[in-house]
Amino acid sequence: MSDVNGGEISVEGRPGAGAELAQSLSESAARRPRRKDIRPLAHLLPFVRRHIGDALAAGFFLLFSTGATLGLTGAFKNVIDKGFAKGGEGAVNHTFLTLAAVALVLAVATASRFFFVTRLGERVVADLRRSLYDHVLTLDPAYFLKTRTGEVLSRMTADVSLIDQLVGASASIALRNTLSLIGGLGYMAVVSPKLAGFIVLMVPVVLTPMFFVGRKVRKLSVTAQDRFADAVGYAGESLDALDTVQAFVREREAGRRFGSAVETAYDASVRRIRARAGMTVLVMTLAFGGVTLLLWFGARMVLSGEMTPGTLAQFAMLAVMAAGSVGALGEVWGDVQKASGAMDRISDLLNARPGIAPPEAPRTLPSPVRGEIAFENVAFAYPGRPDLPALNGFSLTVRPGETVALVGPSGAGKSTVLRLLLRFYDPQGGAVRLDGVDLRDAEPAEVRAAMALVAQDSPLFSGSAMDNIRFGREDATEQEARAAAEAAQATGFITALPQGFDTPVGERAKTLSGGQRQRLAIARALVRQAPILLLDEATSALDAENERLVQQALDAAMSGRTTLVIAHRLATVLQADRIVVMDEGRVVEEGAHADLVTRGGLYARLARLQFGVEAA
Repeated sequence: MSDVNGGEISVEGRPGAGAELAQSLSESAARRPRRKDIRPLAHLLPFVRRHIGDALAAGFFLLFSTGATLGLTGAFKNVIDKGFAKGGEGAVNHTFLTLAAVALVLAVATASRFFFVTRLGERVVADLRRSLYDHVLTLDPAYFLKTRTGEVLSRMTADVSLIDQLVGASASIALRNTLSLIGGLGYMAVVSPKLAGFIVLMVPVVLTPMFFVGRKVRKLSVTAQDRFADAVGYAGESLDALDTVQAFVREREAGRRFGSAVETAYDASVRRIRARAGMTVLVMTLAFGGVTLLLWFGARMVLSGEMTPGTLAQFAMLAVMAAGSVGALGEVWGDVQKASGAMDRISDLLNARPGIAPPEAPRTLPSPVRGEIAFENVAFAYPGRPDLPALNGFSLTVRPGETVALVGPSGAGKSTVLRLLLRFYDPQGGAVRLDGVDLRDAEPAEVRAAMALVAQDSPLFSGSAMDNIRFGREDATEQEARAAAEAAQATGFITALPQGFDTPVGERAKTLSGGQRQRLAIARALVRQAPILLLDEATSALDAENERLVQQALDAAMSGRTTLVIAHRLATVLQADRIVVMDEGRVVEEGAHADLVTRGGLYARLARLQFGVEAA
């Protein structure tokens, strides 16, 4: 919204959206520290409860697979003690069959756990994405005055990706390894309390160096991510303004700057890799040193008859399992913390409440809507600018079927009138009524359904020309859509497209010219067949010939409809039933063109500037 007082009403289609998104993603990556408090992840529980069957199945097979893993170590112990030790072929066959059966159970349990956990994770993320998007669609423009669109998109993409990583993989790994660690330690205490005590003493020696080196690796990882985000941000900004880059022949400079950013990101990544490699050497040395010492101590116990060879082998397997679990938990803990921070930001977005919301008991508009509009001593200032009112004591009544033009200098509050009428905002003083119903008492969707808007820069969407016209009314027939295009003087250029009405027009319809886009937007408004028509500089993007043709179409469309027209070019509003002149948020003059010119006021000055002294 480039000018909250007098600019166009549209909040979409502003230039630099791609650069803004890239920059926002860059900033979000830079602000993405790990959160030690993981309580925000509890906000995922309602999404999990929706699929309690999968959650219970995942939990069951998680426990079952952990138990089978521990049982596998017991079966391996029997292979050594009861198979090899006894030496009989029957005993060997029996123990190996038992081992194979346990391994088969483990395989089935692991596969089932993977299936249910992964499906649950994908379902939770899909539900989260839908809930986020549906909720964002309910937020009013006031929210986006204080929160950048790119930041919202970052939460819906980058942050949700972290949640996807958590629930799709990290959560399963964390739970599985937590259970394996607890089960392994408990089982080791049962198998050999003496060796278990030895491990307890070894744990601080192994983990303390890992903790300090790991912190350094994490800091270098964040730095590498930040440098890469800088490169992505610059690339997005350059590509979004590629025509400007090429027009000024700055391709080489843009490539040099991007290459420099990439090299900086590469250097940061190499430092991270070097530190990670050093940590790997340290971890493996400490871990295998500890395991070697443990086996040496256990071997002495076997020689002294304190334990069987099978028990030592089982204990070694349990120790490796526990060590592997600790390592895996260390790896995923960072993912859990990052996901916690992401969920905190997502929860902030989900908890945001629009200032414009349906009342508990909304009043129903008359059916059909007659189109009588009344502004009663309205006072309004945009959020964050209370000292600069956009409307100040604004009063206006529009009769059903009347065409009223709003004119005045930029910043007079003309577009604000339409924003309040569409109930994008509520006034701080006075009232806005439609057919006698205060808009604050009505359902916003019902109010907007009675109106059709054509803004100065009406955003279009990817899809075909027919898709964009039907965006105005989803159930419009093809005949009705073609009739709207004909009325908007759009049929000619649409039928000239390779596939006619079914031709894809590209993102934001960039394959069309400005005038073609505007005519398509007018067709979209006309197909709504709404009783109220709102035109905010609707013909500003057209050349003189097309403006004349479209103005004729709009004149026909206005017939029988209540119409509010905003225009800076006074030639487009000469035939209005009434011209209302605004200045500093209030009505200063109103009447027909000829009468206003003879009064010698603000309108007369504007007319002289555009028409010359012979305006009258």
